[in-house]
Amino acid sequence: MTSLKNIKDKIFSIDELEEKVEKWKKNNYKIVFTNGCFDILHLGHIELLAKASDLGEKLIIAINSDISIKNLKGEKRPILDENSRSIIIASLEKVSAVLIFNELTPLNAIKKINPDLIVKGGDYKKEDVIGKNHIEQYGGEVIILPLSEGFSTTNILEKIYNG
Repeated sequence: MTSLKNIKDKIFSIDELEEKVEKWKKNNYKIVFTNGCFDILHLGHIELLAKASDLGEKLIIAINSDISIKNLKGEKRPILDENSRSIIIASLEKVSAVLIFNELTPLNAIKKINPDLIVKGGDYKKEDVIGKNHIEQYGGEVIILPLSEGFSTTNILEKIYNG
């Protein structure tokens, strides 16, 4: 049985994560990275994360901080605070590490941990993915996975607010 402490042990600062990733790389683990708000976790998120985890041995999820989400999505967001969102994501078995970042993009985190893969959903084009140019310099790759149709936080909130 997984305790809350074990779940919280998967949440890292950028410096802690950088150290952890160095150890994983010494063991030749393939590092997969993705990011997002994960404001209301839904089936589309779960399917994307499950597919992403199949692409390597370690899955890192970078979560936008509350301030970052407000700047991106407006004053009504986030719905859940960053602490809650990070614990929810960290509780998923396939997730190896969670990082909360304050910037609008995770580029600084990507540059510090140098993942093998950046995975994003099908609403992105490869050329628009943050960090693409950086990871391609050392042989990393961006993978775009198809989205599950009908699932988005915006659609869920629209349904909640407007019935």
